[in-house]
Amino acid sequence: MAKKPALTPLGDRVIVKPAEKEGEKKLASGIIIPADTSGKERPAQGTIVAVGPGKYEQGTLVPMQVKVGEKVLFSKYGYDEIKIDDEEYYVLSESSVLAVITG
Repeated sequence: MAKKPALTPLGDRVIVKPAEKEGEKKLASGIIIPADTSGKERPAQGTIVAVGPGKYEQGTLVPMQVKVGEKVLFSKYGYDEIKIDDEEYYVLSESSVLAVITG
């Protein structure tokens, strides 16, 4: 399991440790060559390392549906990248999580 970063997301946000991208190459210059050049966009994968408390709707707290440790698929464009202790993480809204990977 991924190491938990030293921060807690607010509201309905989650922090995800992205999965390693198969076939992707990173050159010494920092240029990333993607594995899939077919033009088809695919969702990203990762493991949830922290979750917020949920969001308020009409004065009632709606709890989060995802939990720490779950592997998820999420929208490729719905996150903010952060770096903590040389580790890359994504902060995204729970609504950007498309599915939980089971099995």
